[in-house]
Amino acid sequence: MERTSERKLIYLDHAATSWPKPPEVLKAVMDAMEQDGANPGRGSHAMAVRASRILFNTRKALSKLFHVSNPNDIAFALNTTMALNTAIKGLLISGDHVIATAVEHNSVRRPLEYLKRFMEIEVTYVEPNQFGELDAKQIEAAIQSNTKLVVVNHSSNLLGTILPVAEIGEISRKRGVKLLVDAAQTAGLLEIDVEQMGIDMLAFPGHKGLLGPQGTGGLYIHPNLELEPLLHGGTGSQSEAIEQPKVRPDRYEAGTQNAAGINGLKAGIQHILHETVQNIHTREWTLTQQMMEGLLAIDGLKILGPELGKPRTGIVSFVMHGADPSEIGFILDQHYQIAVRTGFHCTPLAHATAGTVDTGAIRASVGCFTTQQEVEAFIAAVKEIKQHYS
Repeated sequence: MERTSERKLIYLDHAATSWPKPPEVLKAVMDAMEQDGANPGRGSHAMAVRASRILFNTRKALSKLFHVSNPNDIAFALNTTMALNTAIKGLLISGDHVIATAVEHNSVRRPLEYLKRFMEIEVTYVEPNQFGELDAKQIEAAIQSNTKLVVVNHSSNLLGTILPVAEIGEISRKRGVKLLVDAAQTAGLLEIDVEQMGIDMLAFPGHKGLLGPQGTGGLYIHPNLELEPLLHGGTGSQSEAIEQPKVRPDRYEAGTQNAAGINGLKAGIQHILHETVQNIHTREWTLTQQMMEGLLAIDGLKILGPELGKPRTGIVSFVMHGADPSEIGFILDQHYQIAVRTGFHCTPLAHATAGTVDTGAIRASVGCFTTQQEVEAFIAAVKEIKQHYS
């Protein structure tokens, strides 16, 4: 196969980070750097006030998107991983029991396993079926007298399966258990209403479905829930106090915030609110169905996750009989200029569920600007590669 360097890049790695960003996101970042580059919350001069306003206006946009009553219940973080660590380590104490699923990302599994070793918490991983599908009653059956937290991803980053968060939230509230949702693959792509869905904490990235820059994200914390901060330090408020302030969001935002990135995040959210989450999801679901139909027509391929026609996010992972996923990804990149993700996707639990823990998989994920023509080109490339392996 000859390298076709003149081809335009086809980017199918949106589950890792969205690209390209809308032009207004790039402009918002530069505007903040050029015009409002002071330290937010660290001064009363005009530029510092404008920088602070960036943070508050972005909280307001996030509140509208997630149906949060008070914008100050949203704390910014560098990414979903930091938000999840804040939630998990800030809530649990020795002797607590946690329920998670066997399709969780390492950003959930590793903090839980850490606390198992050092704080003697108990963890139950509820097993979904091979497609990643799970009945909310399985969560209820796992609840114990000392269960404090249920943590689930809204959608698996490997399988694309959408978990019944609203049903889990109803069960959790009925049983007095807190619910933490990892929205890494759904924020901006599926409708999320924290109150209606019974979500006590929502961890989300800024750089994926919300179309913002990397280094942005956050955690919604229910107003009746108090967490121990993950970080301690300067907040620009109550500087005379030796302890972290109680007031939100300062309590959970030690250190200088990424105002330029957060301004870009606000622009990404505004783009989504204009396009509507429902329209974005419908378009991405249509593209995944097109992709699945094309891949299913190729002999020797196995698609992971829900079957054709069933709900899923914009993720299609697969394995090719007799081929190393990493090699397939390399060929797609070097010879077809198609960017996908291969390997274990930071979720060995989900690979064990899918039966690919020994091989890993190839993951193609569509995004806001993916076209039908790009999906067709991807299918044609995989078909050609498969013929080479036959």
